[in-house]
Amino acid sequence: MKTGSGVRMATGNGENSYAANSRLQEKAILETRPMLRKAIEEVYKSLSDRRSTMVVADLGCSSGPNTLRVVSEVIGAVQFYTRKSEEQRRAVEVQFFLNDLPGNDFNLVFRSLEQLEDLGGKETQPYYVAGLPGSYYTKLFPSRSVHFFHSSYSLMWRSKGRVEKEKLDSFNLPYYAPSVKEVKALINESKLFDIEHVRLFQSNWDPQDDLDSDVVLDCASSGANVAKCIRAVLEPLIVDHFGVDIIEELFMVYASVVAKHLEKAKAKYPIIVASLKKARH
Repeated sequence: MKTGSGVRMATGNGENSYAANSRLQEKAILETRPMLRKAIEEVYKSLSDRRSTMVVADLGCSSGPNTLRVVSEVIGAVQFYTRKSEEQRRAVEVQFFLNDLPGNDFNLVFRSLEQLEDLGGKETQPYYVAGLPGSYYTKLFPSRSVHFFHSSYSLMWRSKGRVEKEKLDSFNLPYYAPSVKEVKALINESKLFDIEHVRLFQSNWDPQDDLDSDVVLDCASSGANVAKCIRAVLEPLIVDHFGVDIIEELFMVYASVVAKHLEKAKAKYPIIVASLKKARH
């Protein structure tokens, strides 16, 4: 079973880190919980031995609370189906392989595992967690370079003369948001998976805004929240190319640009979630 997303995020747990600005992903996890639970139930039912092992690969685990939430969701679901099963003494071990790019803050991931008890993940369920640096996206989708998992992120760049033109011209940040139809076509083209379910849902740009209203109550505050979220994802890429000196001003400008846009209309991210099974050949 696989979950995940992944680009290199801002490490640590400070104000501008991914760990402190990952509520958008947390909301996505909550939205997709029924699909995740169904997938776990099907895998659980497919285990035949009295003592079995379920393997979960999080392809793009990043760091922070969402990494633990995925682990906790799986453990909680396995415990539920174990209690529900007629074979209540059946022991199922869950093995988690947490994968992300080598620059991910795996130290924070493993320091955070002790919080599983607070998330309801600690009872008698045996589990094992391993970190696995590296990238597997080209192996999953060898025919295209479309980055599904963070296609909602983009950045309007304003240099204001603060960077060299050559560096600005050479900064290449591929961005492509595929439609549901394109996602289905690419998965079918790979011939690696059968599609069980595909769903499109939307989330407010401001990850702290849970209202369904079409009006943004505080555009300046929402603009700042959006900027923090985007910064947590893109800061390492920008610093690598331009250096750290422009970061603060860049995201102050970006926050104001977003705020002005939100005065005109509330904006949402389209998020595509797919449940796949190994292709039946």
